[in-house]
Amino acid sequence: MSFIEQIKQRRSIYAIGKNISQTPEQLDAVIQEAIKQSPSSFNSQSSRAVTLYGDAHTKFWEIVRETLRKMVPEQAFAGTSQKIDSFAAGYGTVLFYEDQDVIKDLQEQFPLYADNFPVWSEHSSAIAQFATWTALAEINIGASLQHYNPIVDEEVAQTFDIPANWKLRAQLVLGSIEAPAGEKTFMNDSERFKSFR
Repeated sequence: MSFIEQIKQRRSIYAIGKNISQTPEQLDAVIQEAIKQSPSSFNSQSSRAVTLYGDAHTKFWEIVRETLRKMVPEQAFAGTSQKIDSFAAGYGTVLFYEDQDVIKDLQEQFPLYADNFPVWSEHSSAIAQFATWTALAEINIGASLQHYNPIVDEEVAQTFDIPANWKLRAQLVLGSIEAPAGEKTFMNDSERFKSFR
């Protein structure tokens, strides 16, 4: 399969389950290799990942649910809780972090670029997320990227013993594909791209 075909295969899969053949160790190997091979500015390797399976996966989504319960109006919470159930139904979650100590060290070493390093860190994280998501799709694992940070950061850090210098950027929930993604539509190319010769 070509790289472009692999990108096309990577979709937001919301109907996920626990019916996968890979073990957590096999999934970790794919996830870790995808992140290791992802480029980062100045080869900073600032991306960090925490994988959650079984009870840890369930615990994370309960933290999200209970955090949202305090924020979402009661009459709207049933829908929110149902959405969290769909994520908890998956097999695991990858928490993507960026190591802020790495960024601070680069800012000190290269003051001319100091303002750019936090931005470039976000680029690095996005690339790692995309690479991981695509690598999982290649082995027929469904996933969707979520962003419940920063509202859950503190409790998640306490629960899973996350270093204080790691900043949560995204959560990739994964599992078996129980229903395919919907049709993907695209805006007109002429509105999106320019090419000059």
